[in-house]
Amino acid sequence: MRTGNILSGAAIFDGESWHQGRALVLRDGIVDQIAADEDHFGDLPRIEFDGGLIVPGFVDLQVNGGGGVLFNDHPDAQSLATLCAAHFPFGTTALLPTLITDTPEVTQKALDAGMAAQRQGVPGFAGLHIEGPHLSVARKGAHNPDFIRPMEPGDLARLVAAKAGLATLLTTVAVESVAPEQITALAEAGVIVSLGHTDASRDDAVALFSAGATMVTHLFNAMSQLGNREPGLVGAALSSGVWAGLIADGIHVDAAGIGIALRAKEGPGRVFLVTDAMSTIGTELGRFTLNGREIVRANGALRLADGTLAGADLTMIDAVRFMHRVLGLPLEEVLRMASLYPAQAIGRQGEMGHLMPGARANLVHLDDDLNITGVWIDGARMIG
Repeated sequence: MRTGNILSGAAIFDGESWHQGRALVLRDGIVDQIAADEDHFGDLPRIEFDGGLIVPGFVDLQVNGGGGVLFNDHPDAQSLATLCAAHFPFGTTALLPTLITDTPEVTQKALDAGMAAQRQGVPGFAGLHIEGPHLSVARKGAHNPDFIRPMEPGDLARLVAAKAGLATLLTTVAVESVAPEQITALAEAGVIVSLGHTDASRDDAVALFSAGATMVTHLFNAMSQLGNREPGLVGAALSSGVWAGLIADGIHVDAAGIGIALRAKEGPGRVFLVTDAMSTIGTELGRFTLNGREIVRANGALRLADGTLAGADLTMIDAVRFMHRVLGLPLEEVLRMASLYPAQAIGRQGEMGHLMPGARANLVHLDDDLNITGVWIDGARMIG
């Protein structure tokens, strides 16, 4: 028996353009078509909205926690389900739970948990992001320097083996700790390699892009900056065709800096939105611990005692509002930054990040003030 819904009464953004007076038809968890509202579709139940917007579900490639769960502290499949679900109310329908720098044992547990979550079909789970431990101590940010180390053959083999059980595996590494031939081996195995937490020169970064790295992690943060004589990783990211994640909360990067970066960015890779969210999302937690260090939640930020930012107290819908209302970007472009572009960055634009026929039925209904009133994943209503 085929299942589905007809969603009508709202403007529909399919990832490229807007449709007015049309209906979104969902069948068996995928987008069937965007059709004339008056068409008939058998006995499919209809959901009629009183205005608002139907948009693609958000795709977040950097999520450390949510719902009171920090992935580093709870590297198991059940915790991944809790973490993923915590982001549904904020419009995220596909995400990469992120493990930051930790021991080899915890890293292996995280990889095993991710493979288990994929086998179990955990809603919202799209793969894993392993951020570290192969970083630069000089640009460690909130990562524990005691765990930072060069990539060894066993580390590479661990990632390559895990990729066979994961639809997407992304890892953030630094020039200081990973050799070009290791990046090539990872890329050839299907692992997506991003540069971050590094003092790399532009030339060194470009060399690793040539070796197979295709992305930069949280642009501007924990990396060599754009200088007049040394453009650093920021300059390499903006002047190359790689993808770049951005934490758009107005704290990690100044709004003017974001605008400059967007105007400067060369394609085909684009800047996309990430939250870098911690366990506080979806909770009233005021503080938590990260690798034994206390993180305090205050004034929209998460910080160590010395003031170092430790992830973000940010949701995707808040990032969308910030980019649209503060920077003044067209809403459709911001929506692409939250859905289509991250899907393209991990090579999964065929199934997510848009509402074209054949895409997974991952979508969000927003009212006219950009409040979320409904969230669907694979055609199942999760919120609203």
